Amino acid sequence: MEASSTSLKKIKFGKLKVVRRRLLQRYEHQPFISCLAGFYSCRWKRYQRRRTEPGKCCCKTRECVFFPLLVGAFCFSLVFLYMWGEAKNDYNNFDWYNYGNLGFWFLWSLVLLIVAAILFMYITLLLVLAMCLLAEGQQLYLHWSHKIGTFLVLGFSITAIFILSVLWGDQWKTVRLSFQITAPYLHIGAITIMVLLSWPMALHAIRADKKVVQVIIVGPYLAILLFLFLIPLGMYSPCIREVGTLGPKPALIGHRGAPMLAPENTEMSFQKTIEHGADGLETDVTISYDGVPFLMHDSTLSRTTNIKEVYPNDTAQNAALFSWDALKELNAGEWFLKDKPFSCMGSLSRADRNQAMNQSVYKLSNFLRLADSQNKLVIFDLYRPPEKHPYRNSWINRTLEVILNESGIRPHLVLWLENDMRSFVQSVAPGFQQTVGSKAPVEDLLMDNIVKLNLAYTEMSSEDIRKYAEANITTNLYVINEPWLFSLAWCSGAHSVTTNAVHTLKNLNQPLFLMTPRQYNIMWILTDLASVLLISLIFALHWWRERSFSCCAHEGDPMLESGTYNKFRTGEWVRRGQELDPAWGSFHGA
Repeated sequence: MEASSTSLKKIKFGKLKVVRRRLLQRYEHQPFISCLAGFYSCRWKRYQRRRTEPGKCCCKTRECVFFPLLVGAFCFSLVFLYMWGEAKNDYNNFDWYNYGNLGFWFLWSLVLLIVAAILFMYITLLLVLAMCLLAEGQQLYLHWSHKIGTFLVLGFSITAIFILSVLWGDQWKTVRLSFQITAPYLHIGAITIMVLLSWPMALHAIRADKKVVQVIIVGPYLAILLFLFLIPLGMYSPCIREVGTLGPKPALIGHRGAPMLAPENTEMSFQKTIEHGADGLETDVTISYDGVPFLMHDSTLSRTTNIKEVYPNDTAQNAALFSWDALKELNAGEWFLKDKPFSCMGSLSRADRNQAMNQSVYKLSNFLRLADSQNKLVIFDLYRPPEKHPYRNSWINRTLEVILNESGIRPHLVLWLENDMRSFVQSVAPGFQQTVGSKAPVEDLLMDNIVKLNLAYTEMSSEDIRKYAEANITTNLYVINEPWLFSLAWCSGAHSVTTNAVHTLKNLNQPLFLMTPRQYNIMWILTDLASVLLISLIFALHWWRERSFSCCAHEGDPMLESGTYNKFRTGEWVRRGQELDPAWGSFHGA
């Protein structure tokens, strides 16, 4: 009995040793490492690669200097890609700006997004390869072609960020707003990346033979990790709110109608807006040379009409200098089928294509009659005619005459936005809803009988919206096309938004991101705790393995030569190869 129990203990002890040995063994995954080193360093042969010895640096001095540039290129390309990705709401403005400078229409915004995505994926691949090589204990050596590519990505990203910041600085406000929606997900993603990075970080920190080196490796890592842990404490989002406190969905006002479905500022465009259930219509009003208000956004007719074919010598002339008889001859829809104004547009049906091809310049009076018949609010930008125009000084009077006498629209449907002669307008048309395009003290707004603010979405503030609402002043935000931005406006309490995408936003039944404070606290606390546990286990595993390697090396364990990789199978196959062909062994470094 004693002999059998002793043998049983030996068997169990032997099994434990086998398990321990397997945990300690590090096999060289030659095909995997060959691919990593090949793509990163263009070193596909085993003899071209070098392992990092315990206590030694993971790369030579030159590579140590260049690696931060690789990380910097990744960071700048990530910032630019995120910035430009969140700018999608305003791509049409960017393309319109380029049209004004270049003279032809092209979706430059989409091209820039594709380039940014490709460069980011390229630099991310290099960084992932580097992390995998470090995790496998390989020395880093970036091929010269990739170094050139890294410099190009870094230079392009910095230049693009600088140019956009100078020419389009408000875009940083969009980025700031986007964090109120994306920050919780970015936080989880960043923590996940830090957990993955802990593997090579722990390996090289524990194998370092100097405390200073360990501090240099682990110090910045822990500082970044602590910063990420504390970020949620300073985060604010109006979409993190108690149940039952969310206000009603903002009303939708079609910006120039439905410009993603039909030519902007045409009858078809406004009909599409009405079909998709919009609550209001927005447009731009210009007065012709003979005093007929019509709908046109641009100062010239080149982009949205066929003036190059009808009046080729007058393409650069101001739209207000044409008579209505001349404007009636133009087609205002064919351009829409040739030059897509939005990259996310779908294909049109045959009926819609035929209808779009037959659109003409739309009169203000007809627009107002359509809105009145469908009980829709109207808001418009009224452009003052240029100098020497017959209606240069009577533009507001002429517009009021059309609204009050020719269109027959009910006054309460008109959101009057123009500031000039506001007192006169109030006396002539007291039923208009007086609207202003900038923030002001509540007392001043009430004195001017202002009932609505029409603000750019970059001025969005839940506190201001609530303050104005308490004084019965509603807020409209423009131009909001993206669901995430509409969700943020909804959570902020906006009463209406002007949009190019009525057909998309009408289907949004609740904000994309909506969470109670308790749910959010649980989410980020569990994320932080889980990451601390995983990172601690990874560091503990590496510490235990390195300590065990040292012990086994001193004990002379034949399965763990020099405390590095198990080379039993490699040696065995080399010896077999030598028996068959002596040159085989020398070729494989035996």
